[in-house]
Amino acid sequence: MEVIVLKPLQHNQEENISMYFPNTAVLNKAVRKIKNARWSQSNKCWYVILNKEKHNEILKAFKGLAKIEQTELRSYLIARKKKETTVATINKKITNLPPTVLKTSVAKKSLSAKEVISYKGSKIHTVNAHVLPAMEQHLKLKAYSTSTIKTYLGEMMQLLSIIKTIPADELTAEHLKRYLVYCYEKLELTENTLHSRINALKYYYEQVLHREKFFWEIPRPKKQQLLPAFFNQNEIVAIVKSTENLKHKLMLMLAYSSGLRVSEVVAMKTKNIDESRMCILIEQAKGKKDRMVNLSPVLLVMLREYKNKYQPLPNGYLFPGQYKDEPYSTRSMQLVLSAAKEKAGIIKKGSVHALRHSFATHLLDRGTDVTIIMKLMGHNDIKTTLRYLHVTNRDVLQIISPLDHLNLE
Repeated sequence: MEVIVLKPLQHNQEENISMYFPNTAVLNKAVRKIKNARWSQSNKCWYVILNKEKHNEILKAFKGLAKIEQTELRSYLIARKKKETTVATINKKITNLPPTVLKTSVAKKSLSAKEVISYKGSKIHTVNAHVLPAMEQHLKLKAYSTSTIKTYLGEMMQLLSIIKTIPADELTAEHLKRYLVYCYEKLELTENTLHSRINALKYYYEQVLHREKFFWEIPRPKKQQLLPAFFNQNEIVAIVKSTENLKHKLMLMLAYSSGLRVSEVVAMKTKNIDESRMCILIEQAKGKKDRMVNLSPVLLVMLREYKNKYQPLPNGYLFPGQYKDEPYSTRSMQLVLSAAKEKAGIIKKGSVHALRHSFATHLLDRGTDVTIIMKLMGHNDIKTTLRYLHVTNRDVLQIISPLDHLNLE
């Protein structure tokens, strides 16, 4: 008697029963009696949707014609039932989380010393003790930046604090949807913060756990279309003039004159200033990319004065911090700008990054080609640079308002 082997088959995003048997006229005739049975050219087998009714039809169609071998199919069904039971248990746990847990992102339930471990100052349940170390190791092997690693681990920690004793590795896309809705409605996280949290979760489940296309089912929140914050030229002048300390003044002027990020300013090395070619090398900036930017002649004069006064090390940081082998802190530079704005009487919001936005906006105002600005800014996508078209006044000044054509005398 012939043998028909039944196996589980994932095909067309559905669970199916595949049927493998010798190519005989009798068996081919029998399989066609099964309603909706189809041939898969890629898998070289017949298949039907996986359910009890279709399974019974298969047994009935081949009864007396062949022996049914379905060990692999049974193993799959047992594993699926076990998984469904686990998911149901997790659903029940999440549904029954006490209100005190859902008030903040930090779990309030007290756990015994045996139930929790400490990971970089955070308390997590032992059932999820492996999550953060595994994620951190993977991020480091992929050579992610220190700030990205810190952000991703922090976002993942928020989830672990909420789920407590629930295994993070067994959460489904539906569970994470409910968690993200909670983050939006209860924690009132901004769209940008939600994107950051989704990126961290996506990395763990798809990169560390290798869950293929795990986040396809989870929609991302629509980001707000905000215009870049920038200072006008008069405000730039006021900020520079109100900064008396030469080192602080030069840092702010460098950020504006070359469109640098705050991290790029504080990380600047003395050797990266090329006076002969009037350019500055930005080493391993965002995205681990090098780029060349312009060196302003006005800034060059200031740099020479600064070098004579402070004498920075030839191979060291241009703006050293408390110790010469350490860079100036980004937080301190932000405070320098805040103090300058306050002294100049500028109430407009804007951090050091607004100086970078001002650089791009003022270049566009003067008619600089947007592709050149893209290269100077170090953008990967031209769409990022095109945002500045919404704030430049180059074209706006040429528009005559219909109000100006009215005779109001």
